[in-house]
Amino acid sequence: MAMVGDRGTGENPFPWELGVFDAHCHPTDNMASIADIPRMKTATLTIMATRGEDQDLVCQVASQLGTGIDSDHIGRVIPGFGWHPWFSHQILDPNDDSASGVQDADFIPPKDAKLAHYKSVLTPSPEDEMFIQSLPDPKPLSVLIEETRTRLVANPVALVGEIGLDKAFRLPDAWLPGDIGTRNASLTPGSREGRRLSPYRVRLDHQKAVLKAQLLLAGELRRAVSIHSVQAHGTVLELLQELWVGHEREVLSHRERRRRRSVAGAHDTSDIDEENQDEPARPASPVFRSFPESRPALPFPPRICMHSYSGPAEPLRQFLRQSVPSDIYFSFSSVINFSNASSEKVIEVIKVLPADRLLVESDFHCAGLQMDDRLEEVTRRVCLLRGWTLEEGVRQLAENWKHFMFG
Repeated sequence: MAMVGDRGTGENPFPWELGVFDAHCHPTDNMASIADIPRMKTATLTIMATRGEDQDLVCQVASQLGTGIDSDHIGRVIPGFGWHPWFSHQILDPNDDSASGVQDADFIPPKDAKLAHYKSVLTPSPEDEMFIQSLPDPKPLSVLIEETRTRLVANPVALVGEIGLDKAFRLPDAWLPGDIGTRNASLTPGSREGRRLSPYRVRLDHQKAVLKAQLLLAGELRRAVSIHSVQAHGTVLELLQELWVGHEREVLSHRERRRRRSVAGAHDTSDIDEENQDEPARPASPVFRSFPESRPALPFPPRICMHSYSGPAEPLRQFLRQSVPSDIYFSFSSVINFSNASSEKVIEVIKVLPADRLLVESDFHCAGLQMDDRLEEVTRRVCLLRGWTLEEGVRQLAENWKHFMFG
């Protein structure tokens, strides 16, 4: 029996040697920091792409540092390729009238088509043509999907991410003529970089079209996904439920679940395990028998991480029903989940989640000591809330990450 002082507090050395895995981070936002990755204490970084400027950078880092081939041979990074909802307005949905006439990646939409597209996908519809012209020429959704497919096939352990929905996000204002020359050149272009926010948001139906196309691609290639969701957990769940229809898992009786657990070996349980008659089931250890593309395509991602989950505890039951054919995980970061008044809600979620569906992440933009520190901080918090020793928690979280990544 471990002493109370062993549980997640800052009084004890952190067991980096057991293997600590960052489920979601963005070091390619500061490429100068990439050189620090080989010296980090974190075993593996799951690096997310978000927009046009960083897709190839994530590829480059994966090539330099190595991704590994399975759960027993893991490199320093796992790449993620996806289009974040903050940049979804830059994508032309073929169902939009504004997308007509766009045939390939080399086609540059004329001024009128660009205006029509942004007036269509942004709300309120912009009247400021100078603002619209400051935005990138939009890319066809079909091109985005083919480019992402190419990167995923070239990286057999890569996931799809960061993708998702965001009801709160507003586009930053255009760079002022005097500001663009003074921007921090060490930062990868495309992010906000301190600019004031405009009144414009991306229409939710457009975000959903971009998200759905990427979810279908992840299912086709049997890849995990990392989902960003802000004020949109219900909408994300509804979209996933559409994709799950007709593929639901068999719902086992409570007695049969107990019998199978006794054979396979029980996982740690929590309140939600005992009360929820639809608790998810999965193998006791990760199995990665073949590359994902060699297995039948699915119309939904096989594994999903709700990144820096900020929703309440009650919807967890819908995500974790035994009939859900995707294995769904929830990751937490100190920078998002423990930085404001919503921390109490997050504490409740962490306490009631099944132990094998928890992940930790830094969600940080700069590799090195600061990223290690953020990952250690959130891991200690999770261990303290769950009543785990650091060794118990780090081992559990490492196994969870391997299940998430490799199945």
